[in-house]
Amino acid sequence: MSKARMSPLRSSFVHLALAGYTVIALFPVVLTILNSFKDKNAIFRTPLAPPTAETFSLVGYATVLKQGDFVGYFQNSLIVTVVSIFFVLLFGAMAAFALSEYRFKGNTLMGLYLAIGIMIPIRLGTVAILQGMVAAGLVNTLTALILVYTAQGLPLAIFILSEFMRTVSDDLKNAGRIDGLSEYAIFFRLVLPLVRSAMATVAVFTMIPIWNDLWFPLILAPGEATKTVTLGSQVFIGQFVTNWNAVLAALSLAIFPVLILYVIFSRQLIRGITAGAVK
Repeated sequence: MSKARMSPLRSSFVHLALAGYTVIALFPVVLTILNSFKDKNAIFRTPLAPPTAETFSLVGYATVLKQGDFVGYFQNSLIVTVVSIFFVLLFGAMAAFALSEYRFKGNTLMGLYLAIGIMIPIRLGTVAILQGMVAAGLVNTLTALILVYTAQGLPLAIFILSEFMRTVSDDLKNAGRIDGLSEYAIFFRLVLPLVRSAMATVAVFTMIPIWNDLWFPLILAPGEATKTVTLGSQVFIGQFVTNWNAVLAALSLAIFPVLILYVIFSRQLIRGITAGAVK
């Protein structure tokens, strides 16, 4: 069988695998949302059953909205996530373009250095990061979180985007140079539109760790005015007593931005993931 005949089959297999993975991944999300609308007894007695007229309760959502500034936590998470993704995509795409387009001394070493940045978790440098933020006066600010998350997401973004940018036609870029376009114009007007699927993929995979992170908000921005939604949800978890209705309600509200972003970028995300599999 020729490659031309196998390509549609491989494409269908990849899409089927992604659909199956999506169903498995969404199961705990659906379970969390369903249990957030049930009373405490029903959560423990029938966790897999949907809420009924007898078990339906909104006490968790009422508690979340009354206790603490959950709207403020939500706003902080949104600001940190959106700004961090913007800088990761901007600087990551520019660095990836430079590594894939230009040959200079140290190009290979730079790529290796970035690859090491993917393998070594940034949390190993927590103490040094905290000391640097204290010296810079950035503790309990959203700026500290944005800087850390930008640094955290850049290695993977550059690694993925550079591979996609190598597939952009050199003839197209050379034609732009002949027409008098600057390197910036070639980058923003010619290259970026052709790697939108990769940009969407990087955006989704960058957003999820940032939005769900508890470590750096707890270390760098634990103040009431700078708490993120994940850190703010911890107020309902005590050493001896946990308000499960409020915890599930807070987690359900925190899930929606991720789901909305996934729906918006789902087509581009699937294209970016399957780009190398369906050629």
